[in-house]
Amino acid sequence: MVEGVHSHQLKQFVIDGNKVILSVTTSETKVDDAEFEENEVYAIDIVTSTGEGKPKLLDERQTTIYKRAVDKNYHLKMKSSRALEEKRAQLGLVECMNHDLLQPYPVLHEKPGDLVAHIKFTVLLMPNGSDRITSHALQELQPTKAIDDDPEIKAWLALGTKTKKKGGGKKKKGKKGDVRDESAEAEPMDSAASNGTVQE
Repeated sequence: MVEGVHSHQLKQFVIDGNKVILSVTTSETKVDDAEFEENEVYAIDIVTSTGEGKPKLLDERQTTIYKRAVDKNYHLKMKSSRALEEKRAQLGLVECMNHDLLQPYPVLHEKPGDLVAHIKFTVLLMPNGSDRITSHALQELQPTKAIDDDPEIKAWLALGTKTKKKGGGKKKKGKKGDVRDESAEAEPMDSAASNGTVQE
């Protein structure tokens, strides 16, 4: 896992909200604990590398994508700072950066020969479970390792991301004269019952 990758809560006009999920916790990078709540939206970033997982910025001139800081305002003096043409806009980037109007998305590099994979998607936390709303087809790769026939691993991989809605409705009424032991229903199953044997 690549260090320094954050997944953020999304809000209207804000792509990096206060609630943050850190992919790798180190002594230098920590985030505040946060609680997930219904109807929140998160942009999940997963970045892995065959290298050390510590990419570095080699040349800041390679950066071509910037984020507008919507909470900052400044009346730009240079005409090139407001230009949309790429060549003229490059001249005005310095003024925008000096006044914190733009924040760069830097191009990071691992060592030559190392492979880096980046997956990003958006998740809605809905009352009936999480829902991934943006994704794209993954690149076809030939795996170099296979999962052993471990039933526990297969069971984990078979789990879906959505939880099934619990059925509501009215409770069934028992026949007249039936007596139900409510305390027996509230107790958890013991290990013998879960193995398919019944104790009396």
